[in-house]
Amino acid sequence: MSDIALIEDLESLKSNFTTTIDKITKDLKRTHKIMERSDRQQRKEYDELQKQLQEVKALKQEIEDTQKEVIFTMGAIGESRSKETGNHVKRVAEYSYLLAKYYGLSPKECEMLKQASPMHDIGKVAIPDAILNKPGRFDADERAIMETHAQLGYDMLKHSNRPLLKMASIVAYEHHEKYNGTGYPNKTKGEDIHIYGRITALADVFDALGSARIYKEAWDDERIFKMFKEERGEHFDPKLVDIFFDNLDSFLKIRDTLKDV
Repeated sequence: MSDIALIEDLESLKSNFTTTIDKITKDLKRTHKIMERSDRQQRKEYDELQKQLQEVKALKQEIEDTQKEVIFTMGAIGESRSKETGNHVKRVAEYSYLLAKYYGLSPKECEMLKQASPMHDIGKVAIPDAILNKPGRFDADERAIMETHAQLGYDMLKHSNRPLLKMASIVAYEHHEKYNGTGYPNKTKGEDIHIYGRITALADVFDALGSARIYKEAWDDERIFKMFKEERGEHFDPKLVDIFFDNLDSFLKIRDTLKDV
């Protein structure tokens, strides 16, 4: 091949190469623009999704907060009908949380029990005022009617599928059962009583004994502590009584912080 022919071939190759490079460059630029648009769209969609997720989380939290507030308010209404203060249910809630924590329940259960325990006496809304606020002792018939509040409270709540209300139904149903099997409504015994019921029983009694009621004066601490020691394994779960005395200062602090006004 002559030098002229070789030069012509090289020029042709150069031209073709340049054309190919230009085409590849254009394709790459076009692809880059497409990817940029795609990235912008994906970022936009991602940001929108994150915004929607935050809105859902906020709504979920609002629903949970509203549910807790409604439960507490319903519990307070139940107590107010028997002339008890809203601080009673607040104290019972805090005592229950503390007992659950030291008993070894999960943090989630402890918090849920704190929220559910104010509903322990919700069944009282169905008890006649003449019995609920009687200043003296009940006769046998009145006592029987009064004791139905545990079953009534359970019946009000048992159909809910909400975990918090399910827990509240157990608390309402079993917080008057006694460890020795002499409580009501079912005379359930020992650890057959749900731990939620056993915890709320002790928390409720501790607060009730130390508070003045229409039918009694408040007990002093010495009398309360003596009764708790006597009822260890009788009315109350012995482990919970031990937890109570082992952490007595914490319970007394809650009582002092949430005094009735």
